[in-house]
Amino acid sequence: MAEVVADIPMPVQIVIDDVGWWSGRNGSADNEPYRTGIARDHVPADYTAIADLGRRLNMRPQAAMILSEWDTDKILRAIPTATRDGAAWDNSHRVGPWMDQAADIIRTNGDHLELTLHGIGHEYWGGNAPGQTPTRFTRAEWHDTAGNMRSRAEVLARLDAFARILDQHHLGTFPTSFVPCAFMHRFGSGLADILREHGIDFISTPFYSIVGLPQPRWRWFDYDGETMTVDRPHDRFDWHQIGPTPSGDLTHPIVGMHWPHVLHVDPARNGETVDGWVHFLSAHGRSPRTMLARDTGEFRTQLAHHLCTARTVRDHGIDLDYSGFDRLPRTHLSRRLVVKVAADTPLSFTSTDSNVDLVARDQVDGRAVHTLRVDAHRDRNQARLSWSTSR
Repeated sequence: MAEVVADIPMPVQIVIDDVGWWSGRNGSADNEPYRTGIARDHVPADYTAIADLGRRLNMRPQAAMILSEWDTDKILRAIPTATRDGAAWDNSHRVGPWMDQAADIIRTNGDHLELTLHGIGHEYWGGNAPGQTPTRFTRAEWHDTAGNMRSRAEVLARLDAFARILDQHHLGTFPTSFVPCAFMHRFGSGLADILREHGIDFISTPFYSIVGLPQPRWRWFDYDGETMTVDRPHDRFDWHQIGPTPSGDLTHPIVGMHWPHVLHVDPARNGETVDGWVHFLSAHGRSPRTMLARDTGEFRTQLAHHLCTARTVRDHGIDLDYSGFDRLPRTHLSRRLVVKVAADTPLSFTSTDSNVDLVARDQVDGRAVHTLRVDAHRDRNQARLSWSTSR
């Protein structure tokens, strides 16, 4: 038998920014938000595209939401810095049956779409504050370009507004994940702690954009207080490009994109763009080096094991050492992980110190790639999986 290759594969999570706008227009030249930058309005079918992507991949993509254009009760008048129109905010021209249709899609597809906090209006209209001279917006909603957090009062008002707009449409509980607007964020600014008080325990954003980030202790993540913060690479496409076809390799665990990347100019043809992403990501999901995480909980745990659990292949098996993993803050992490084993022939697996479940066996480049879900016993920091040729 040729060499058997076993590894703890890199997990993959999809994060889609700027979901929630009803207008696609880039209004930045008129002191309006950039929005998604496409030449059409958004429709309920654009939410179906995200849910279909998740369903077909057995994943739960994060839909990082901007909610100002969902406001039906003019509550944002109380936060004049959140929109261009300030205290005169009126969103009535965007209210219609499409909201109920989209909300129903979100509610009924919770297993395949994770609502994620992105923002209210994405930017900051500081000139709308009482006593200020009206000015053009500045970037961005939660931090400025120098990494200074907006005032605690402004942050809390936006979090309250986000929750109230969710309630207007019965969209469920407050999110547990966050993507900073325009990727402007400061490590240790206090925002992570405020967000954690509201239930946010996971942040993803490019590390190159974070102010004050020390050398990360782990390759793709670190902890801001108790909150896991995960690196995100550049998007594969320009933020406003609609309907692209993905290709190439995956070099990071986060597949970040903007909403147009899963859509089509004709919303009735969104499925064609989704097809391209399903084809691209499914191939990586079958690879012995990567796995598609079913949700954020599985993603964060697998990422921690991928980087911190040592593994040694020897004598028809793989030894796992959880010592490095056990030194991590254990919030939301578990001993459950995925191991992949590639061999020329089908294998069977046993363990005396872990529960092992063979959940898939794929043929990749002429080899059998076995996907195992492993649940290690809690009282041990080492485990061994053994394999033998299936009969």
